[in-house]
Amino acid sequence: MAELTVVKTEAEKGLADAFAAAKPKLPGGGPVAAMREAAFRQFQACGLPNRRVEEYKYTDLRALMRDAKPLAAPPSKAAIEAARDRKPFDELDAITLTLLNGSFVPELSDLSATAAGLTIVPLSGALAEGNALVAKVGRLAAGNDDVMVALNTAFLNDGLIVEVADGAAIDRPILVRHVFGDASAAATFARLVLTVGKGARVHLIETFCGSDADYQVNAALELAIADGAHVDHVKVIEDGGMSLHVSSLLADIGAHARFNDFTFITGGAAVRNQLFVRFGGEETVARIHGASMLKARQHADTTLVADHAVGHCQSRELFKSVLDGESRGVFQGKIIVQPNAQKTDGKMAAHALLLSEAAEADAKPELEIFADDVVCGHGATAGALDEDLLFYLRARGIPPKEAEALLIQAFIGEAVEGIEHAGLRELLMESAARWLAARS
Repeated sequence: MAELTVVKTEAEKGLADAFAAAKPKLPGGGPVAAMREAAFRQFQACGLPNRRVEEYKYTDLRALMRDAKPLAAPPSKAAIEAARDRKPFDELDAITLTLLNGSFVPELSDLSATAAGLTIVPLSGALAEGNALVAKVGRLAAGNDDVMVALNTAFLNDGLIVEVADGAAIDRPILVRHVFGDASAAATFARLVLTVGKGARVHLIETFCGSDADYQVNAALELAIADGAHVDHVKVIEDGGMSLHVSSLLADIGAHARFNDFTFITGGAAVRNQLFVRFGGEETVARIHGASMLKARQHADTTLVADHAVGHCQSRELFKSVLDGESRGVFQGKIIVQPNAQKTDGKMAAHALLLSEAAEADAKPELEIFADDVVCGHGATAGALDEDLLFYLRARGIPPKEAEALLIQAFIGEAVEGIEHAGLRELLMESAARWLAARS
């Protein structure tokens, strides 16, 4: 009987060599080192996800990731000074924290401005010093079988651990800026761990931007929300035009909680934005929205799994895509209702607006329901701008390009309007307006 030999790609070989070289230098020993080893074994067993893996059928990372970029080095003083000009959403009154090339930079952060009930610890220092908070790292990732999450666990070397105490209400948003500032290609593996106590409230904003190099981002956020807490999370992906971006949200939500999540994608050559949300307590309400505005040959894939493990919870998912040029927008959404999750209320929708005949929209909404007393539904649409509405606007003296822009902004606005922070909502609509102006 002939033996089957698994052929490794150059990227997979490069990642194996990089892990072997970096392993002795990565911070954290004992349980952390064992967690890294287990995660990398998972990656080696599976390899990079490809189109034969159902969850990645539209985003073949084995083909997209031709090589493994070297691990990003800690930023130099010159790089830190250069990054001072990269301040997305600087208009917000926020507690600002900066990860430059995947490393936490105190000079570009304001840890001294933290509020009562809020603890923020740089991950690399916590790993090196054996801080007790390190025990929170990897708890949610351990139950996830996604290969890219495992790869982030294997290589994670920096990021942030954030803890909000029971009953604390953080009145200013926490703004985490992920900036890639080098001119040469590299790979980053940052991890954020946010634990929100009972009855607490916090607003987390993540932004991603970078240079024109073909860098690679693999970022993950572990988000544990206790009973009665209220969490808003907004992620803005404006990476450089040659970058490969993979980011993962792993959220576990308690009872009587409120969770609002929004993702806005305009940058990156290829983006994989994945969300794994588990409802672990009853009477919880989650609103998970997103919008993408793509052009040229950009590719953006949003993949969502909403796992209703208990009953009496409500989830609303809405994702909008505006696709121009030869871009491709992908939405894969799955609502799972476990056997005991009676009275679940889940609705999911994905809508794509095609501005070019060469653009492509792929949607795969799914329901897996194992309970019999639920209200669940999903839907997806794709189409061009409404000619009747365009005619209506043009008949009132509005030029064609402005008429198109008004309709596109209204289309995106339905998803954006769910953001509770008014200032951030306005900034995102301004970003959409800039995208439209560049298109004109």
